[in-house]
Amino acid sequence: MKKILGLTLAALLLAGTAGCSGGNSGKPAAAGNKDSAEPSGDQVELRIMWWGDQKRADKTNEALRKFEEKHPNIKVVGEFAPNSGYFDKLNTQLASGTAPDVFFLGGNVTDYADKGVLLDLQPYVGKELDLTDMDQTMMEYGTLKGKLVHISAGANARGMVLNTELFKKAGIELPADGWSWEDYASISKEISGKLGKGFYGTYNFTVEGMDIYMKQRGKQVYDMEKDALGFGQQDAEDWFNYWSGLAESGGMVTPSMQVSNPPGDTSKSLVVTGKVAMSLIPSNQFAAHQNLIQDTLTMVQVPRGPKGTGVVFESSQGLSGYAKTAHPKEVAELMNYWINDPDAARILGSDRGVPVTSKMRDLLMKDATPLEQTVYDFTSRVSEATKKEPFAISYNPPSFTEFTKLAETAVQEIGFGQKDVKQGVEDFYNGAMQLFGAK
Repeated sequence: MKKILGLTLAALLLAGTAGCSGGNSGKPAAAGNKDSAEPSGDQVELRIMWWGDQKRADKTNEALRKFEEKHPNIKVVGEFAPNSGYFDKLNTQLASGTAPDVFFLGGNVTDYADKGVLLDLQPYVGKELDLTDMDQTMMEYGTLKGKLVHISAGANARGMVLNTELFKKAGIELPADGWSWEDYASISKEISGKLGKGFYGTYNFTVEGMDIYMKQRGKQVYDMEKDALGFGQQDAEDWFNYWSGLAESGGMVTPSMQVSNPPGDTSKSLVVTGKVAMSLIPSNQFAAHQNLIQDTLTMVQVPRGPKGTGVVFESSQGLSGYAKTAHPKEVAELMNYWINDPDAARILGSDRGVPVTSKMRDLLMKDATPLEQTVYDFTSRVSEATKKEPFAISYNPPSFTEFTKLAETAVQEIGFGQKDVKQGVEDFYNGAMQLFGAK
């Protein structure tokens, strides 16, 4: 069974494609012998599109130029866009039949798989595309309705970022993997009490942590197979009550501070200003936090529930091919390079998450900075833990934006005293039932 949530953003592109597939494109080849690819007489042009900032674009373009050196018969035209508007533009291109040969998707990959616009990569596995060293969860993530339609470009795991300096000032020992939600609440309250006004133990991550909480209890936010909610109203009420208790104890930031300094905006986060000791983040955001603060940060796994942490080593984002591409073999070759080639790994680093193949992770770990080592150590611990306590892979549910807005509205209405927890959760749950229906 495949399930919920993730985070998604989005794409832009123009331009046309050209050329016939070269003779080289039909050769079976794994990652190890790609460097010896011989140029063919025919030239192929691929278009690839991704989202992100200029720093990501520079790294990606550098990696694409290196790919062209190794595959002289393939030219790659890369374009990128900021997060906002990406999927609107991608959808427009798909509707007009002008989509790029390769484009990035996130937790919304299921939406595009349902539309039938993604290339089935299975025929190229073991030939142009070598997946022998890819983590099993990444393989499962990209396989939808029996077709391999997505190759993860990076992996991460959600966990708790901790400000070690605030723990020292409060005289509290750093927590370790295996702590409980009761521990989390107690520590949050203690930090706020010992450090005084203006300091808090935690941000409120009722919405971001909901699927983790449900999985820890053998449930889920959205059941893909049943196309319905995977939890009950009482489950939601228990989770919201937990955070209401944290607010009453003074261990959590105030609602107004949460709004004015949202944890998702790293530049405004109270974690990087040294005012909040703990928060939930995906591991690929750790560097962005640490680079903005002199205090030393670290990461531990989320507090455990009855069935474990509920966290898996998950795809941050990845590459999908356009079903109508004229060059499917070359698309597979580009994806193979992305996940298996040492030069690509060195150039791309962990900007999109840690590499999805163990050999490339080991390669980068050899020269990792202390900051990078923290991320590798953390994700390795999560990867090992999920072998003993496997959990379902997470995708965004349909109507994800609307669902998130419903949950955030409930959090604010409860936080600002407009509704009590029971009423706020009831309204949220009824709204979610209307979105997904009761199957």
